[in-house]
Amino acid sequence: MKACMALIILLSISVPSLGAERDYQDLWCNQNHGEVEFRLPDATRVDCLTETHAVEMDFGRKWAEAIGQSLYYASCTGKRAGVVLIVDKDKDGRYLRRLNEAITYAKLPIDVWVMDPKALP
Repeated sequence: MKACMALIILLSISVPSLGAERDYQDLWCNQNHGEVEFRLPDATRVDCLTETHAVEMDFGRKWAEAIGQSLYYASCTGKRAGVVLIVDKDKDGRYLRRLNEAITYAKLPIDVWVMDPKALP
């Protein structure tokens, strides 16, 4: 049991934190003059609603989910769909490529921004 606890502590120290999604929401939304966690009539929440965009924020591995959510939020708000993909560019570039390829292939009206974990204070 002690060996397991030591391993868990060691791994948590050696693996850099990406931060919580909410940290990125607060930072990006504030920088873009938006409203964090805008509540829709069906109780779903837009991660950031700006004057022009309904934005979904997700970590790279959830790129496909972000497409559907952003389009749904755009349909509910009448704003343009947007995705902020949180990626460590050295490790997660494949997710950004997949997102952009899907958007281009399907000609989806989604704008994309990227946030790197280094953006957090």
